[in-house]
Amino acid sequence: MKPNFASQLPLNLAIVGGGRTCRYVLELIRSEAFPYLNLRVIGVCDINSEAEGFRLAREMGIYTTNDFCDLFSLDNLDGIIELTNSRDVLLDLIQLRPARVGILEHNIGRVVRKLFAVDQKLRSAEQQVLLEKAISDFLIQQVRQRIVVLNTDFTIAEANEAYLKAVNRPRSEVIGSYCYQIIHGFDSPCSSLRNGLECPMLETLRTGKSAQVIHPDPAVGISPAYSDIVTCPVTDANGKIVRVIEIWRDITREISTRWEKRERELRSDLNKIVQEDRLISLGKLVASCVHEINNPIQGLLTFSHLMQDILVAENLGPQETAELRKFATLMGNELERCGNIITGLLSFSRESRMTYRSVDLNDVLSAVIALTRHKMELQNIDLTVELDPNILCVHGDTNRLQQCFLNLIFNAIEAMPSGGQLAIRSAGDPDRKAACIRIGDTGPGIPEDDLGHIFDPFFSTKEMGEGTGLGLSIVYGVMKNHGGEVRVDSNVGSGTEFILRFPLEPV
Repeated sequence: MKPNFASQLPLNLAIVGGGRTCRYVLELIRSEAFPYLNLRVIGVCDINSEAEGFRLAREMGIYTTNDFCDLFSLDNLDGIIELTNSRDVLLDLIQLRPARVGILEHNIGRVVRKLFAVDQKLRSAEQQVLLEKAISDFLIQQVRQRIVVLNTDFTIAEANEAYLKAVNRPRSEVIGSYCYQIIHGFDSPCSSLRNGLECPMLETLRTGKSAQVIHPDPAVGISPAYSDIVTCPVTDANGKIVRVIEIWRDITREISTRWEKRERELRSDLNKIVQEDRLISLGKLVASCVHEINNPIQGLLTFSHLMQDILVAENLGPQETAELRKFATLMGNELERCGNIITGLLSFSRESRMTYRSVDLNDVLSAVIALTRHKMELQNIDLTVELDPNILCVHGDTNRLQQCFLNLIFNAIEAMPSGGQLAIRSAGDPDRKAACIRIGDTGPGIPEDDLGHIFDPFFSTKEMGEGTGLGLSIVYGVMKNHGGEVRVDSNVGSGTEFILRFPLEPV
């Protein structure tokens, strides 16, 4: 007489990999080799529609697909058996699976084939019990994940070798002890309120369903580690939970990989933000430089007309020749002036990768001052420049340093819309180990309440549309990347001075 499965909840499984091993699994389940396990295969996936297990699944009326993601939409799916023997497929399944769906590795295929062969030889009830014990031993002992079977009072009923190795305790000490004592050293179950840790065991006992949490893993070692914990309830014939199985999977590497990917994305985003800020600064420079370029162009036109008038004469005397030379020299100077302006703008607008090399801070400051000097003149700002006569070399990136100084100078210019005084100074320490750059204005100053937030991203005291609020946060980031520090001295009504301190390269 076969047992009645009506009182048992079925375990709905899907298989990824429709080859020979898949066929063995399907035949094993179809033969009802496990009368005390209500197993159902509800889906099979393989890229080869003619694989023998895939074909058998179709014949049995089981859902088949060539894309394993389709399996996730199956109703009441409890787990997926991975039989492709591919690590990439296994990692994709683990990362993409729904939270309540468990993954069994491809190693199960080898064991299932052995169990199938043994099953054909087992006839007596005693042998059947041994077979089911073999399955239990496999599920508990032969997987790399840590597995622990818990009683409803949180005592440990069984644990596999991976779990014992992780907690570094003998079986005799673990079995019968409370799980929260063995893992965390707590005197009561984990609690998000008391310990800051959610307990999947409590959730399963409360809901009767599988639960999942991610915990810091103190059993792994000193370095930060994390485990994905999934609980599965074990019920009796009446549906009452008698035990709970916990499966611990180390996801430290997975989290590290995702974190590294996210870090790369953030760095890329930061580079884009810096470039966008450069383009905003470039727009301000172009608006000013257009006026500066227009003057020499008008001069060039005037000189060209004068030279044409002189060249009309058939015979040029010494005076006319001298004037032509004079005009040619002036035109050359004006063209060189325009070329320098355009070259500076093109160099500043060009996007480039961060490259650290030996850079003279005075050269960077001089280049930025040359680009902004005309804008200061248009705004009636008196500029005072005092640069250290000695070379101030730092290990840095020219473009980032340009952006840093330009943002501070633009801030100072915008703080003095009706004119004022701007002082830019550089000086090296007497011991030549550090250099100090000072950029000070006579604007209205920064209120004390705002001083603690000026380096926060997107913080701005300007009206909507007048700035992004990223300028000073970029300055702060550049200084940190160059091993320097920045501070600000400001008093309302008397101006603001930014002090930047850089470590100099050894002489």
